[in-house]
Amino acid sequence: MTQPTTLRASRHALSRCLLLALAAAPLLAFAQEAPDSLTLQLQQIRAQSDANNRAATIARYSALLAEHPGNGDVLLARGRTYAWDGQYAAAEADLQQVVQNSPTYADAWSALGDMYRWSDRPQQAADAYSRWVELAPQDPAARIARGRELRALGQTAAARADFDAAASLGADPAEITQLRDSLLPRMANPDVVASNGYRWGASLGWDHTRFSGGRQSWNDNDLTIRRYFPRGSLGLELLRADHFNTADTAWALDGYAPLWSRAYANLRYQHGPSSGVLPRQAWRVEVFQGVGSGWELSASVDHLRFSDNTEFYGIGVGRYVGNWYGRYKLQHVPGVGSGSWSHRVLLRNYYKGDADDYLEVSVSSGRSTDLDRFGSVVRDNNAAIGVAWRHQVSPRWGFKLGAGYADDDAGFDEQRVSGSIYTRW
Repeated sequence: MTQPTTLRASRHALSRCLLLALAAAPLLAFAQEAPDSLTLQLQQIRAQSDANNRAATIARYSALLAEHPGNGDVLLARGRTYAWDGQYAAAEADLQQVVQNSPTYADAWSALGDMYRWSDRPQQAADAYSRWVELAPQDPAARIARGRELRALGQTAAARADFDAAASLGADPAEITQLRDSLLPRMANPDVVASNGYRWGASLGWDHTRFSGGRQSWNDNDLTIRRYFPRGSLGLELLRADHFNTADTAWALDGYAPLWSRAYANLRYQHGPSSGVLPRQAWRVEVFQGVGSGWELSASVDHLRFSDNTEFYGIGVGRYVGNWYGRYKLQHVPGVGSGSWSHRVLLRNYYKGDADDYLEVSVSSGRSTDLDRFGSVVRDNNAAIGVAWRHQVSPRWGFKLGAGYADDDAGFDEQRVSGSIYTRW
């Protein structure tokens, strides 16, 4: 039986519609996935950006903002570029506008935190990263970023909690180990703290001091074995000094121990010959106290006994900023009249971000500005300068090289070189 003409036409039209719909489906999907014009322009600017010419990149973002006023993605991109370029006020203005208009934009809070971190505002950085953590609770990078700022603020327990949370979220185990180690007390003497689970260490050192005016050179040697603890260490030292054709030996115990919150002490006792170039006995007590954001105060007493007794009283202030450490120490030796005073400034850079590798320079003047273990610097210097390089060649082996110059008040110039080898297990 023949179908009615109208029914056949309807079926034919329906078939054509279905075919057209199937043919158009990939095109529709592509249109939905393809980036819009603004996204393409942002991608092009990022691809063509030049770290050596950020002004041009910022100008392109500004032109794009003129076409799309208040657009959050463009403001975020320009704000990040301002921050990379060190224009922190402009970066803050852009990024604050983004988070005010879009308070749930996680990337914007991350960028704002970075900007505050780079401009040395740890509390504001921690606050911004906290919003990032709230918006991206499963992102380990957010926890790590906030933990670093809490560490800078001296909030060790909270920082450790963030690092532990990042570990549970799948962060790199090696990075987490380094971050946890970084929460150990930062000390003015980084060589007395071990990381990566090592419990023992040893070092062998040699110092050579040459004098002008025909004065005989000095040679000093030391061997140290040190036991590391979670928050301190104890070292046994053997010292040998060869000065003025006289060679003496001494032994010493040198310990670093935690006290109360953000405080630790250096306690040292040294026993030498009954007479000679090394003191009969020497002891030191120095207490360090962390305060504020990265500041450290200290007070010390040193006692040296030769044929008579000499004491030194010191106060110091140190500052940790990122991978930099600086310290000033004022020291007083009682005596006739007002006694004598000395000044010492030290600047150290941990160029790899750990406690094993650093460069440092020190400048000093006055009496016994840099008391060493050999008791050989109980004298006056008009001015002295020293440099040192500490480098870890492998996880177990490292070395330290040093050099210095001093203008001795007695009329002698001094040139000093030193070297040490370190190992740990």
